[in-house]
Amino acid sequence: MTLEESIEMTVKGCGVELYDIVTTKENDRDIFRVYIIAKDGVSLDKCAEVSRLISPILDVDEPMYGKYNLEVSSPGIERKLKKPRHFEVSIGEKIKVKDFEKNILTGELIFADENEIKIKTEHGEEIITHDQISSASTYFEW
Repeated sequence: MTLEESIEMTVKGCGVELYDIVTTKENDRDIFRVYIIAKDGVSLDKCAEVSRLISPILDVDEPMYGKYNLEVSSPGIERKLKKPRHFEVSIGEKIKVKDFEKNILTGELIFADENEIKIKTEHGEEIITHDQISSASTYFEW
């Protein structure tokens, strides 16, 4: 079982879903970030619970060499969409998609599967395949 699979199984046991795992460096600190989602939102208590449960897993199967900080949080209301699964759990939300030709589509995500997404824009419905997407994210109109 991979480290990601172990984390995903533990997260599911807490009643939430694993959204993404990101390793980064900020202010000379290595950070191992675990993003979780839930239909009814993610509370601070839930983040603390997940952190307590996955910390021993990371002690056995170190994700980064040397010292690092573990952070568990929600990916937020405006979040990056990288994997087909990210799009699937974001159906019904407003998204912005940039393709490799620098075209930008914005609108409501109305369909997503392993191959493509469908966005309802002000001009109608647009279909774009995952391999055409350069970057994508959800957005919130304030």
